[in-house]
Amino acid sequence: MTTAPAPLPPGLAETLLELQEQSPLLVALFDARDVLCHANTAFREAYCVEPDGLLTWADMMRDNHAQGHGALIEASDIDTWLASVSSRRGKLPYRAFEVDLCDGRWLWVTETTQAQGWMLLVASDITSLRQDNRSLRLAHVRALAAAHTDPLTGLSNRRHGMQVLQDVLVRSEPWPLCVALLDLDHFKAINDGLGHAAGDRVICDFARQLQASIRREDGCGRIGGDEFLLILPATGLPQAQAIMARLQDRVRKARPLEDDASRDSQGYTCSIGLAQAIWGESATSLLARADAALYQAKTAGRDRICLAD
Repeated sequence: MTTAPAPLPPGLAETLLELQEQSPLLVALFDARDVLCHANTAFREAYCVEPDGLLTWADMMRDNHAQGHGALIEASDIDTWLASVSSRRGKLPYRAFEVDLCDGRWLWVTETTQAQGWMLLVASDITSLRQDNRSLRLAHVRALAAAHTDPLTGLSNRRHGMQVLQDVLVRSEPWPLCVALLDLDHFKAINDGLGHAAGDRVICDFARQLQASIRREDGCGRIGGDEFLLILPATGLPQAQAIMARLQDRVRKARPLEDDASRDSQGYTCSIGLAQAIWGESATSLLARADAALYQAKTAGRDRICLAD
């Protein structure tokens, strides 16, 4: 039985805020929408930001990349980099990792994520520590990230997506839990008619539409050519259907090939199979049910959502 924490003594909250404001530790608080709600002086100066109630983590990283300050982001395509990092951000209650800043500093960062979605970030400057074998560690971290990432979209690949699903199925916090399998409609016609480069543009566009439609704690990955996996923790079927309906609306309006001289002026659509997990069910069984629902959506005319039995 969990007991409620004792109330804070008068003035303690103000003292904690004053101390973290003076601390050399970087402290920031993000809400469930990944909006920066609070940051102490050390964090604001390091990442060149001011919380305004609207700035998201992704916006902060885009600005750092564009302006060459804050986080050191060694990537030519910021969207693919964001997709890759987002596949790991906020998916576990706690994680720790190293970060480089453009000013040469080296940080050890921890992220603690509450079940309701709030995230506390605390980072310390470890530049002065011995850096023996650091290049070897960084190479290992980058190789591990690459092994988990689909190189075209930056999303999780099949291996990492399956691992995330297996991990979340055995945790008690994220229930109810829904899983969706998504497949692009008539994708072969795009590849055959307009070429693989056009097909890649559609795949990447769909990945961006998918990420824009979900929450930080949701997991998504590309598990096949034009097939994607979406993991929705703490989500029942009605909410999951609403999320999927918003995604389909975004996809129907997308025109990723409009700038192509050989374009097809039409857009594209997707079909979705949605299943709610049963406690104790294996990942294989859950995906089989979602796959059966996806097959039903395809055979029923495509561009629709079907629910698993």
